[in-house]
Amino acid sequence: MDTVLYNGWIINEGAKYKGYVAISGDRIASVGHGLPPDQILDSHPRIVDVADAYILPGAIDDQVHFRDPGLTHKGDISTESLAALAGGVTSFMDMPNTKPPTVTLAALDEKLKRASECSSVNYAFFLGATNDNIEELLRCDYSKVPGVKLFLGSSTGNMLVDNDVALDKIFKEVPAIIAVHSEDEATIKANMAKAVEKYGDDVPVWMHPLIRSREACILSTRRAIDRAVRCGSRLHVLHISTAEEVQMFEQAPLEEKKITSEVCVHHLWFTDEDYGRLGSRIKMNPAIKSKWDREELRRGLVDGRLDIVATDHAPHLINEKDGNALTAASGAPMVQFSLPLMLEMADMGIFTHELVVEKMCHAPARLFAVKERGYLKEGYYADITVVRPNMPYTVTDEMVLSRCGWTPLAGTTLHNRVVATYVNGREAYIDGTASSDCPGMPLDFGN
Repeated sequence: MDTVLYNGWIINEGAKYKGYVAISGDRIASVGHGLPPDQILDSHPRIVDVADAYILPGAIDDQVHFRDPGLTHKGDISTESLAALAGGVTSFMDMPNTKPPTVTLAALDEKLKRASECSSVNYAFFLGATNDNIEELLRCDYSKVPGVKLFLGSSTGNMLVDNDVALDKIFKEVPAIIAVHSEDEATIKANMAKAVEKYGDDVPVWMHPLIRSREACILSTRRAIDRAVRCGSRLHVLHISTAEEVQMFEQAPLEEKKITSEVCVHHLWFTDEDYGRLGSRIKMNPAIKSKWDREELRRGLVDGRLDIVATDHAPHLINEKDGNALTAASGAPMVQFSLPLMLEMADMGIFTHELVVEKMCHAPARLFAVKERGYLKEGYYADITVVRPNMPYTVTDEMVLSRCGWTPLAGTTLHNRVVATYVNGREAYIDGTASSDCPGMPLDFGN
């Protein structure tokens, strides 16, 4: 139904003002200051007073692991897209380390088919690189795929690419974004051997950032950037976690960069001091590191060295998270609370509300050339999130819509609540209830 959202604080394109958004079909018909004019009210049968809530573009998350296929006991496209919906995330880009891994065009087509049947939000899937699938990468239609995912360090799914000849071919020949998980495998293995020598099979979880160390990240990211410069590649480095890596990126407008970066919400929120309180619940790859690293990541986001914010949403069952630095699974579900958490940091004065929208909505759309999404603009798809500020609530595991049923944010008080999410013009989520139909569409890219 054609809808007008009015009496809200629109945060869009670096501005914040009282205004309205009119939706016609699956598109935004108009965006304006103040109250909507009579002709808009007359032509839209549903008028919604959002009563001073924020009206934002739907967030775009460029890095999620929705576990479909093969790992669906942890989550699947249906459950995890509902969690995204409840978090104001209207589009996701899913990673290839599933079972089987998404390293062929046939596997990619299967994922797209599955998403068309059950995704509550818009979707796209990275094609994974291996040491020997360059022909598949070159045959891919990158107008439907955000890019190639390349693991320079092993993580969940063990898709490590470590052959220099293969790496050079990928960096030189792939005509799309190469998104990398950047940790040096040899450094990690050497650190792990030292930890096992000292602690045996019971390595404490606080050792995780010493095993998957800052040196592993720094070395790998420097090599990736050097290779991209040498090969003329379009490189995107995922989940930056160290202060030193921040300094490797240009402080320049996104459109002028050929090498870009992402930071995840957990690296902006937690520090290694939280291992004592949360243990393996915050065991991530790359590891959460020091307070200094967190401060430099925050600074890098503000000054433009870091380009976008994502989640690396990675659900595991809680019993899979039990264990030590060697045995506990790495990753956590973050997509349901990523936008409220970033707005919390804005309330704390760390970021502005306008910057949160820039890094979670606008910049991902520009970086990946997502067509007609990521902004509140006339003619764009009506992907819209309504957030109620000054509405405190304490996060609990019971709130989690991800199949895994827990969150590292349990016990955290947040003050911004997603109260409505529109996907392609349809009210898909309202006051805690998701629509039963699936309004998600495949994303189109300008690659």
